[in-house]
Amino acid sequence: MRQDQAKQVVGQGDELGRQERYRKVIRPLLRAGLEVIPDAVPSSAIPHVLGYERERVFGFHLVEYDDPRCVERLNEAWYDLATSSGLIDGNREFLLMLPRGTWTAAEDRRRRTMRVWHRVRLLERWDLMGAGAATFLGIRPGRPGFAMLALDNSVWLLADTYERGAAVYAVRDPAGSPGVLRELKWELEWLARKDEDREFRREVSVWLKSRQQR
Repeated sequence: MRQDQAKQVVGQGDELGRQERYRKVIRPLLRAGLEVIPDAVPSSAIPHVLGYERERVFGFHLVEYDDPRCVERLNEAWYDLATSSGLIDGNREFLLMLPRGTWTAAEDRRRRTMRVWHRVRLLERWDLMGAGAATFLGIRPGRPGFAMLALDNSVWLLADTYERGAAVYAVRDPAGSPGVLRELKWELEWLARKDEDREFRREVSVWLKSRQQR
């Protein structure tokens, strides 16, 4: 194959990949009111949040599943917390954890691989707990499951499901949490021993080194 032909094939492959990502990831999120902004995640963003101290948690709000306005109340609770906590910046942007690849939400749940941050913008019309929870933001409407991060690392926000209902809550300054830093170091060592998720390990290593250099 000549070099110009090879470049054409690669270009076609890139275009097919973009089309598949739009169909499986971008378009479902647009229906939920989230616009994905490509290649715009700050290098300072903490790769993952686990092991935070209880005193950093605030804004917990639970809505029971049998509430006839469950989805609506969850949307209201999320927006109130997202705006009051500073998750959403002046351009209505923040970070959302999404799959690396182009598989569907159902495929992503089966794979159980580590997600990564994507920069998103909240549109004027949105429905994260309904249309969003039916895709990458949960299992089905009213059953959310997602993590979000302010662009400056100041707050981490989670939506999750429990026995009686679904809830949202936030964590202050996760990047400054000693527990979170310990957990990241432990995950790095654990994944290295199993030789798994090399891309995520690289991201964690780079971020931890940048913290040490400050």
